[in-house]
Amino acid sequence: MSPPVTIRMPPDIQSVDIGGHSIVFIDNFLQDPQALVEAAAQSPFERPATLDELKGYPGLRAPAPAAYTQTLTELLDPLIKVNFQVPEHLGVKVGLSAFSLTTVQPEQLGPLQRTPHFDASTPYYMAALLWLCDESHGGTGFYRHNATGCQRITAGNRERYLDVYNEEVNRRRPPPRYFDRSDEQFTFLGMMPARFNRLVVYPGSLLHSACINPARSLNSDPRKGRLTVNTFYDF
Repeated sequence: MSPPVTIRMPPDIQSVDIGGHSIVFIDNFLQDPQALVEAAAQSPFERPATLDELKGYPGLRAPAPAAYTQTLTELLDPLIKVNFQVPEHLGVKVGLSAFSLTTVQPEQLGPLQRTPHFDASTPYYMAALLWLCDESHGGTGFYRHNATGCQRITAGNRERYLDVYNEEVNRRRPPPRYFDRSDEQFTFLGMMPARFNRLVVYPGSLLHSACINPARSLNSDPRKGRLTVNTFYDF
């Protein structure tokens, strides 16, 4: 049974500019975020199939409560359209909505998990991330790819970016670590820090990566680990 989910009203909608792109966030998002933590603690987490291919989310996932996803969507459909210039007539499609726990050790990451990534190259694909852990668990970093100058992957630059990116990764395998700062391949533009009960919304086409402290965050206990709820939308 889904726990009741109530958004603290009115939501304090804020935004920050990172690399010329707007990242929207709402602090103190839910009235009772601890109820979601407890729901996660009772949920059956599983390894995503992509982990066996050494790509995708580096940890465990469990379906988010339906009441959370419905309540979130009712708020974010108009909010995203206003803040990210999504045409009003487009309907919202809900993708994955899941509790997530980062658990993979750095040395077990595949090459594609060791660099920034993008979720989709379509123009109105959005990610909504609710932090159910505190600031000691890092945050989400945003990046520019040095060789192409890309910060956001679109239909127009996707093929060129992937050609250059794949050649770089094949030529020089990334070291086994969670990416968080600049290197010769990517420039760090800024980070949205973790904060308990903070909701962050950003375009999934931006190059981004989880900034993780492996000594602190790689834990499969929802009450202790890097617990988030990740929900994806397309319009």
